[in-house]
Amino acid sequence: MQTLTFPLDREHIALNDLLKLAGVADSGGAGKALVAAGEVAVDGVPESRKTAKIRAGQVVTLPGVTIRVVAA
Repeated sequence: MQTLTFPLDREHIALNDLLKLAGVADSGGAGKALVAAGEVAVDGVPESRKTAKIRAGQVVTLPGVTIRVVAA
């Protein structure tokens, strides 16, 4: 499993944007598709909201990838 650390330089980021900026999805639309397909969990809980607000300290998981969001 690949673990990525994403430094967050603001209060929060939309989930689909995080997936794009972390390099997991090719675009915001691809990020939305991953969420819609039920592939994404936030802090171990499946997340269905494409624009869920992700904050520093949260962990986003997809098959084969873990993204740890930290304060910049």
